[in-house]
Amino acid sequence: MKNMEKHINDLYEAIIKVETVEDCKALLDDLCTYKEVEQFAQRAYAAKLFLEGWTYNEIIAETDISSTTLSRISRAITHGSGGYKKFIDYNGRDKNDD
Repeated sequence: MKNMEKHINDLYEAIIKVETVEDCKALLDDLCTYKEVEQFAQRAYAAKLFLEGWTYNEIIAETDISSTTLSRISRAITHGSGGYKKFIDYNGRDKNDD
């Protein structure tokens, strides 16, 4: 496809226009399969647990995520662009702080 970078930027622009959960659901329903949305949610939850200090084994047991995917999440949190830390609500707390 020609102009892929422009199309990717157009997608980013569409995403930042989302203002409500309902709008976000509508966009994701049209853009993704239900399974893809489930996988996004699973990854976000695993990232939250990782940021809260859960171990790999605990996260895998809780989320049923693959160790390969969890490793990618860990690498993104440690060496990525900061998206997980910025947008995943983990309250900067350890899981045992409740």
